[in-house]
Amino acid sequence: MSQHRFLSDKPKWLVPLAAIGGLLLVILLALGVLGGDSKTKPGATSIAARTVPANAATVRIARQAETGSSVWQGTLRSRLAVKIAPKLNARIVEMPVHPGDRLKKGQLIAKLDDRDLQAAYNAANAAYLAAQAQAAQAGADEKRIVDLYQKQAATRQNYDAVIAQAKAARAMANQAASAAQQSKVMLGENMLYAPFDGVVGERFQEPGDMAVPNRPVISFHQPDDLRLEAAIASQCAVQLELGATVSVRIDALRQTLAGTVDEISPEIDSQTLTQQVKVNLPKTPGLQHGQFAWLETRCQAPQAVLLVPASAIVQFGQLQAVRVVEGGQWQMRHIRSGKRYGDQLEVLSGLKDGETILLQGELGQ
Repeated sequence: MSQHRFLSDKPKWLVPLAAIGGLLLVILLALGVLGGDSKTKPGATSIAARTVPANAATVRIARQAETGSSVWQGTLRSRLAVKIAPKLNARIVEMPVHPGDRLKKGQLIAKLDDRDLQAAYNAANAAYLAAQAQAAQAGADEKRIVDLYQKQAATRQNYDAVIAQAKAARAMANQAASAAQQSKVMLGENMLYAPFDGVVGERFQEPGDMAVPNRPVISFHQPDDLRLEAAIASQCAVQLELGATVSVRIDALRQTLAGTVDEISPEIDSQTLTQQVKVNLPKTPGLQHGQFAWLETRCQAPQAVLLVPASAIVQFGQLQAVRVVEGGQWQMRHIRSGKRYGDQLEVLSGLKDGETILLQGELGQ
């Protein structure tokens, strides 16, 4: 009974204090603060040396000059890409094309309601015929007054008045003819035709909608003449030249194509500090207008980097190591890698210039 009372009389704060102290002890041991003075330096972790096999391939590491590469996202666009819009206000009565349709030049795209246009043309044509009849009558009066005036059977005043009326009638007839011709041209605008051989991209309106000038009905492009359009940093654009060969990666096709720089915009966007670059692409099955692609350029100054073959690197989860050869023996050493250059990786730490490593990634550890 007395022992139970003794245990219960201990301060309750001693229990959590003992727990916290134990946790701190474990952390200090894990960090190496306690339990020894030796520490393992990054890049120097090694395992007991082993003899290098007689047939093992090795490589001596040396710094190499490499130019940093940059990748810019762009869009594939047709050289001939337009949005077709009417020139007048009218309701769409017929639209026989759909996205993906291939059209020949001159093929019908849309037909607009032409009743108002037809009425206007009929009125203009009737006005022209009336003006033409008046001009003919005025011409006959002009001929008659000239004959009378020469015979001194008409006064100068009558002569001048008839001549002026004839000239005015002819001018009115010419004006009516122009109006009728303009009305006829507008009547022809109720039909929208394909301007070249191409493919319908997007259909913006449907039959029954009101067509409005400058509001597109469809988008239309030529699918066989594509190029990449990308905005790249101005410091990279100045290093490109027209006709230069660049790499264009098409993720949708899992292909990298060799393109030719076709245009470099001289203007720099004040907000993004980029310039528009257009790259011609070879005809390749699967390329489509509107696809995303990546333009790969080299625009950084060359730098000396330490490279090792990617096949020589051994993975330990997220850690990397190589087998360093020295005095006929090899030992494992951890490294930290950087950018990839083809089949080689840049080594940021763990190796020095001039060291030798084993190439066989399949050797036993």
